[in-house]
Amino acid sequence: MPMMGVRLCYNETGFMKKMDKGRWIDSPMDDAKPARDAEEYLKKVTVGELKPHNAPIALVEYDPRWPGLFEREADRIRSALGDRALRVEHVGSTSVPGLCAKPVIDILLVVPDSSDEASYVPALEAAGYKLRIREPEWFEHRLFKGPDTDINLHVFSEGASEIERMLCFRDWLRTYEEDREKYARVKRELARRSWRHVQDYADAKGDVVREILDRACKNR
Repeated sequence: MPMMGVRLCYNETGFMKKMDKGRWIDSPMDDAKPARDAEEYLKKVTVGELKPHNAPIALVEYDPRWPGLFEREADRIRSALGDRALRVEHVGSTSVPGLCAKPVIDILLVVPDSSDEASYVPALEAAGYKLRIREPEWFEHRLFKGPDTDINLHVFSEGASEIERMLCFRDWLRTYEEDREKYARVKRELARRSWRHVQDYADAKGDVVREILDRACKNR
């Protein structure tokens, strides 16, 4: 259980990061880790320049073209990596029919060892993907942007617990309309505000995400 004052947050790189009064705690499983300022943490894990957003979040209604965009990327990823791509899944809000979303396709890629960048990063870069996030302290997560479609390609090692949480959340929202609509209401309300970083908007959804995820995992 998290310690008092710490909440688990959904964010663009996953579900179960911890925050306490606007500061990240690096490990999702160890409350004893020292907390960091959220912006400092983002600067630390970002590959290249961290550019502020300083605007509301643009949400759009569900687009039936999104699954096709995912399939195109999935084919490109599998072609680049071959059998090193153990699993490629469409995740995030664009994977849930009927749910409003930022028009960014979230993709989950499972590889044997995400910390072994030499085994997959050059192949992805040759296919046009660009490494933007490196989080060795959080499931060895890596995030890439795509060559021609706005995507977040999340890379985790086989067996990482975050994989099943992401899929559990997606599958629950696909099935249960009441929670899907509840999540959409919170997203729309928060999206109207101006956010320094898109990550800050994602963090603000933490309470509703944890509520839904707890319900989903108990019934899985």
